[in-house]
Amino acid sequence: MIWRLLRVWFVMLALALPGLALAQNNAAPSPPDYAAWDKVAVNAENTVQEGTADNPALDALRSKIDGWRKTLTAAEDINSSQITTVKAQIEALGPPPTGDATEDQAIASRRKTLQDQLSTLQAPGLRATEAASRADVIIANIDKLLRARQTDKLLRLTPTPLNPVNWPNALTITTALTGALVDEMRKELNTSSPFATTRDNAPVIVGLVFIALLLLWRGRRWIESLANLVEQKLALRARRVIDALVSLGQLFLPLVGVVILILALRQTALLGPLWLEFLGTLGASATVIITAVWLAGRVFPKSDQQEAPFNLLPERRREGRVLTVMLGMLVGLQGPLGDWIVSRGEQVLNAAAKTSEQTDALARTLDAGFGVLAFPLQVLAGIFLFRLGQMLRSHLRDDSYDSEEKAFRDRIVGAIGSLVIAIAVLGPVLGAIGYVNAANAMIWPLILTLGLIALVLVLQQFFADLYVFVTRRDDDARESLIPVLIGFSLGVLALPVAALIWGARIDDLIGLWSTFQAGATMGGVRVSPGVFLTFLIIFLIGLSVTRLVQGALRTSLLPKTKIDKGGQSAIISGIGYLGIFLASVIAISSAGIDLSSLAIVAGALSVGVGFGLQTIVQNFVSGIILLIERPISEGDWIEVGTQQGVVKAITVRSTRIETFDRSEVIVPNADLISGQVTNWTRANVTGRLIVPVGVAYGSDTRKVEKILLEVAENQPLVMMNPEPYVLFVAFGASSLDFEVRAILSDVNFKLRVMSEMNHEINARFAEAGIEVPFTQHDLWLRNPEVLRDAGRGQLDTAQTAPAPQTDTGETDTTEKRVSRTDLGQPLPGEGIEDINNDGDGDGDGDGGAR
Repeated sequence: MIWRLLRVWFVMLALALPGLALAQNNAAPSPPDYAAWDKVAVNAENTVQEGTADNPALDALRSKIDGWRKTLTAAEDINSSQITTVKAQIEALGPPPTGDATEDQAIASRRKTLQDQLSTLQAPGLRATEAASRADVIIANIDKLLRARQTDKLLRLTPTPLNPVNWPNALTITTALTGALVDEMRKELNTSSPFATTRDNAPVIVGLVFIALLLLWRGRRWIESLANLVEQKLALRARRVIDALVSLGQLFLPLVGVVILILALRQTALLGPLWLEFLGTLGASATVIITAVWLAGRVFPKSDQQEAPFNLLPERRREGRVLTVMLGMLVGLQGPLGDWIVSRGEQVLNAAAKTSEQTDALARTLDAGFGVLAFPLQVLAGIFLFRLGQMLRSHLRDDSYDSEEKAFRDRIVGAIGSLVIAIAVLGPVLGAIGYVNAANAMIWPLILTLGLIALVLVLQQFFADLYVFVTRRDDDARESLIPVLIGFSLGVLALPVAALIWGARIDDLIGLWSTFQAGATMGGVRVSPGVFLTFLIIFLIGLSVTRLVQGALRTSLLPKTKIDKGGQSAIISGIGYLGIFLASVIAISSAGIDLSSLAIVAGALSVGVGFGLQTIVQNFVSGIILLIERPISEGDWIEVGTQQGVVKAITVRSTRIETFDRSEVIVPNADLISGQVTNWTRANVTGRLIVPVGVAYGSDTRKVEKILLEVAENQPLVMMNPEPYVLFVAFGASSLDFEVRAILSDVNFKLRVMSEMNHEINARFAEAGIEVPFTQHDLWLRNPEVLRDAGRGQLDTAQTAPAPQTDTGETDTTEKRVSRTDLGQPLPGEGIEDINNDGDGDGDGDGGAR
């Protein structure tokens, strides 16, 4: 344990030292060029006000202004150390006089000099703050303009693709693009020697094409065969990890084949710029499709031995693979290829437009044509998404809720399935109406988000299998803390990607990250990731040092002293509390957190928190008292109220007691301080044992006393000084009552000694003919003539006797005692024990009333 803590300590020091060195090596920021900044700011403000720049130009302008903002923000700390020094000097002079009071001329002159110096030092920072605020406003206006354009684009209503009049517009776009590709190919073939380069590179081209086709055709089957071979020869834990690593070949080999095929086509030198761009677009689309095929095999595996994220039947998993591949093909067609068709088609048609009327007609043609081209893909995507949403909900129906965590996860899956179904219906409807951009903004980001979720699930499953394999634990460890934290981290890392998928810009994410790095001000204290990391590292170092000291004391130093076990535990606990307090104070001061501004807030909250945490504070103080006074220690046998057992641990809030039936009882420390506690083994382990014994009336009491004394003296744990003795304590209701009282040398064996004595007493009484009585009861019945008529017609014989007096001293003249032998058969109510002692024997406590 000690060496492990040392290794952790050295790792944290290695992490902390670069940050400390970086903080020391950071030079003071230099003043920015405000003249250049003014020119850039004026140009940006005019550009935003005109609103004619396109989106790429606005993005570039925003990046430029953001760079200036970082420079200006850094300049806000100019002269910060000198400012702190001058403020300290001013505070040392004391507060300025108020009212008619006067101040010494020298002090007043010095105060004025320092105030002027402070104003001079603060001027660059204030100017930088003003310029940074101007940059914030410009960036906010650019973001506002970009969002407005994005909103207008989403809500723009284009001609409906269901109108056959708009169908020729799609043909116009495809014809124009095809014509441009054909013209470029014809132009390349009309060169002086079009096939010279192809002929020279023929061996390389043929070899690359052969390798590419082989990888695309047989690559996945090779990997599947390798995976099956691995599964047969390895254990289950290793099989899953190796299978996941091998499955990456199903992704990379086809991708390598696509890259090699593109390189082979480039070697022909027959393709122009437009063709090369089109070829790159096809490669991107092929990459999307291959990735979808790989994800389909991991999320919906063919083999039942592979762990699947969803609980589906084999035929449902087969359908899931088909749906995933089809959605990947649609994303590949609409994504890279669709964006290329939109951009290049617009450029080709714009080149043919000569007049403004032609430009307007071209705009209408593009809107209608792109809507017609996108609508079939939207419909197909809606159909596949609808079916995929049903599959997710079928997982919800098939799965069993064996834990709350799994139930929560399944509810999320069900919600995602419902959302997928809703968008699958709503998206094509919007596209049919004419809101093509809005439909695209709903359908395709949803598909990409589902792919991202699938990728996170696959990675989380891989790391869980890797954790099980490395730790050599059971499959239950897949749901332990470390795999769950890894999955949570993967989810957090996927959030920026999801934001980009749904339309967020990189500049927005960079701005959020900068704000996160800068931190937030709470109550005058600025909290940032750097401050938090510094605090955490230093606190963990202090905590590790505390644990090292505690471990050294527990294992090396304290066992060699004469301090008892309870005292050693108290010392170790006290050092632990002191170490945590010092580590917290040092970490706070090292991180530069000034808690003075939070003093008022803490004072206000302390009152309310004091009432709410009164019991906790009371138990905490009681725990400190227990550790100092040590009225009880670990290993003591104590009795608190109705609970008794052995003290196992004394913590800061409560004490843990293990009862003799091996159950754990948590006792608040306040109960041990304020209540009555019996400590059987605090001073020593000796204690008194009392064994009650009853004998029948008529027994020889002196003989009984002699036997009991001999039994007590024969026990090895019974001490002879003081010697045991026997008391004749009472004339009981059914017995003559004795007590054997003895002092045991070890009271921990009290119950065992009592059991042995009872065994021997029983045997000795049997030999001596002494009877151990048992409780006897007489049954009294009232009004026997009524019972006689109810039980049977008449009693054959009956013995009656005057009724005895009741406990209250009254005599019931109608009450008669009936012997059971006088009745030929049991009477109603016979055999019921008179548990209420009211004399009627029916146990209802009414004294015989019916």
